[in-house]
Amino acid sequence: MNKYKKRSSIVIAIFTLVSCIFIIQLFRIQIVNDKYKFSAKNNAFRYDILNPVRGLILDRDSNLIVSNSPSYNLMVIPRETKEMDTLNLCKMIDINLQDFRDKIINASNYSKYKESIFQKQINLIQASGLQEKLFQFPGFFLQTINTRKYATNSGAHLLGYLGEVNTKKIKEDNYYNNGDLAGLQGIEGGYEKELRGQKGMGITLVDVHNRKQGKFNDGKFDTLPIRGNTIISTIDINLQEYGEKLMQNKIGAIVAIEPNTGEILSLISAPTYNPNILSGRSRSKEYNKLVLDKNKPLVNRALTGQYPPGSTFKILNGLIALEENVITKNTRYSCLDGFEYEKGKKVGCHPHEKNTKLNKAIEISCNAYFCKAFTETFKKFNSTQDAYDRWRNHLSSFGIGEWMNNDFVTGTNGMLPEKEYFDKYYGRKYWNASTIISMAIGQGELLLTPIQMANITAIIANRGYYYTPHIVKNIEKEENIDSLYREKKYTTISEKNFEIIIEGMEQVVKNPKGTAHNVFNNKIEICGKTGTAQNPHGEDHSIFIAFAPKENPKIAIAVYIENGGWGSKWAAPISSLMIEKYLNIETNKLLEEFIINGNLITKK
Repeated sequence: MNKYKKRSSIVIAIFTLVSCIFIIQLFRIQIVNDKYKFSAKNNAFRYDILNPVRGLILDRDSNLIVSNSPSYNLMVIPRETKEMDTLNLCKMIDINLQDFRDKIINASNYSKYKESIFQKQINLIQASGLQEKLFQFPGFFLQTINTRKYATNSGAHLLGYLGEVNTKKIKEDNYYNNGDLAGLQGIEGGYEKELRGQKGMGITLVDVHNRKQGKFNDGKFDTLPIRGNTIISTIDINLQEYGEKLMQNKIGAIVAIEPNTGEILSLISAPTYNPNILSGRSRSKEYNKLVLDKNKPLVNRALTGQYPPGSTFKILNGLIALEENVITKNTRYSCLDGFEYEKGKKVGCHPHEKNTKLNKAIEISCNAYFCKAFTETFKKFNSTQDAYDRWRNHLSSFGIGEWMNNDFVTGTNGMLPEKEYFDKYYGRKYWNASTIISMAIGQGELLLTPIQMANITAIIANRGYYYTPHIVKNIEKEENIDSLYREKKYTTISEKNFEIIIEGMEQVVKNPKGTAHNVFNNKIEICGKTGTAQNPHGEDHSIFIAFAPKENPKIAIAVYIENGGWGSKWAAPISSLMIEKYLNIETNKLLEEFIINGNLITKK
């Protein structure tokens, strides 16, 4: 009997000990430990995502271009909604009952338990009215956000815009939630991570009417948002605005670069649009209008437009011929109204003196000279394929045929075919320099983007090297920009050969017989080259590349005007006005007025 009594006492003792442990632990969880108290009362808490203030964007002289304007999203948690005066809510946010029902269904389909946006970007007046009456609408609350505010009506293509993230973006980056905005295109897209900042979280106690009762634990568990970094861009906003004014009612692009840094001074695609229209509640509506516009203002022609470079390309063929010792600065070729590359087949040329040297051929843009230099370069090699590879390698060193790894999220490579392209098209043994002779004067299969043309111009200004063109000068909290943009890249052409070409480019503008003498200004030495690209669908395209001053150049520019005719008619005047504007030289007011009032779109 004593044996069983002893066992019973042990069991009771163990049971008592275990019970005490449970009681103590329960007391600790319910009374002492805030962490468990926190979890037990989740139904009385609201977890508010605190969106950071997006970083500012400044121009190269620290003028404010993009800032923020406070706005509000009306959020909903479908599970928490109850019977309410829906008509009153609809009136307050300016929607109808059917819209209300559709929005509730969409929110429920996303999640009944998670918050989602019910109405985007409510203005301050609507938000103030709602804040006072939110207790009447259970399940609804306001979330503070920032919308972009632009200090200029220019720069849409280089600045980019904000758009709502899609499902793919949310899956790829857990920073984003449904309804968040992220940078698309331009600086906003290329530097999204630097600009967006870090989100915070606020835990608010609410009553049964969804009214705020203060911070949980005096904000002990809150995390503050961290604002995005301010970015100083490379853009001269005054030059950008001026360029867009010159390009109104025209289709084309302007890219201006500071040669000794690779910094983009202006990047213009025309037609363009006011960046302010893609900010706020009307963004989707305005975006759809732009999509349907037949002149395609959303297309960034400066980065993605692929065009034949026309006669501006003669400069590169001249440089290659010099480098390959096929010609010297004194080499003369005759021009009998063009160049006969096969019996009965001829590349025509405009009337001019019949026998020219290299610098003169650049000045008057002689087709025959550069066709002859092109074919003589190919004759130097044992095979057409070897010659083409060598020629293409020289061009690749100028960034032609590649995107150049700049800091924009969009761009195209242009077209610089491999030899295999012609082998396949003509047959390996059935093509030579004469077959592709149009490439000697910037036509045929060759396509470049305006930013590539501007970079080529910067290379010539630098006498053989360049920095990758880029749009950002400095980022707050970062010591330097990406090292990619500080690396000097050299071409395969010797420095001495550039001087010969530059002499000819100077005469293009300076000499009365030069193809761009109409933009001569004795206050500044502009070195340039006109181009007129054939267009089978209408009037030819007007092209001009230039840099200034001749020594220690400050700006290199490329202008491409669709359906503008001769390079001297539209592209050259626009280039000269941009150069004069940037270098603070008084502009030709009559020329300026003519360009601004010129309308090429209606003629298209």
